Amino acid sequence: MQKIAIQGYEGSFHHIAANMYFGSYIDILPCDTFRAVAAAVKNGDAYMGLMAIENSIAGSIIPNYSILQDENLQVAGEVYLPIKQNLMVLPDVELEDIREVESHSMALLQCVDYLDEHPWKLIESEDTALSAKHIAEKGLRHTAAIASELAAEMFGLKIIAPEINTIKNNYTRFMVLKRYDHNIAKDANKASLYFKTDHKEGSLLRALSCLYGINLSKLQSYPIPSEPWHYLFHIDLEFACLDDYIHNLNRLQEVTREMHVYGVYKSGK
Repeated sequence: MQKIAIQGYEGSFHHIAANMYFGSYIDILPCDTFRAVAAAVKNGDAYMGLMAIENSIAGSIIPNYSILQDENLQVAGEVYLPIKQNLMVLPDVELEDIREVESHSMALLQCVDYLDEHPWKLIESEDTALSAKHIAEKGLRHTAAIASELAAEMFGLKIIAPEINTIKNNYTRFMVLKRYDHNIAKDANKASLYFKTDHKEGSLLRALSCLYGINLSKLQSYPIPSEPWHYLFHIDLEFACLDDYIHNLNRLQEVTREMHVYGVYKSGK
């Protein structure tokens, strides 16, 4: 059974994303932080790992681009997961019994419109699934959790109000990480990489003008800690033909100071 490292706990959205990519017959290795996920993969404690990289509402998770760079891991794939937050309680608890709601701060924010309709005390926790587990193990009759359907199923809780998140069309993109082996999937049609330009007028424009015949689906700048006010640029490229990607990569390399490919893989749906 493959061991897959995730940030968070069993029943979390990372766990669901791992099931989507690898199937449910996997062994989950929970990690407290994203860097711990990367370390588990790099050290061989896990076969692969999953790391959230951006959300359709909140945007990019900037520190995780630095993790990709620092840990020298390869992107093997990606998962787009719809985020559906559910209010859950013990099986014999009803809505009027609830006095407080516990979940991760981001989950609470995502459900603010629903929560504002009720006079409940809100308690922030480190993980949505951990909140569900806490209620189940402690038998808390006056506390509800906000978490995934998987968490409710795993910990025997009842979903008393499904999909209470304010924005229904909410997705998180996860990157699948592995130790670097330079292998490219036969059906690869997407690449993730970063480049660094000269700190001169028009440098970024010259780099981007090298890309044609393929789709630039992501452009994200993030700071270089050792060089104040200088930036690396992360890009995602989508292509129909691997040769087109290679030609673009060669042109990009000629006009940039530094470039590194995180991975060439099959795009997620």
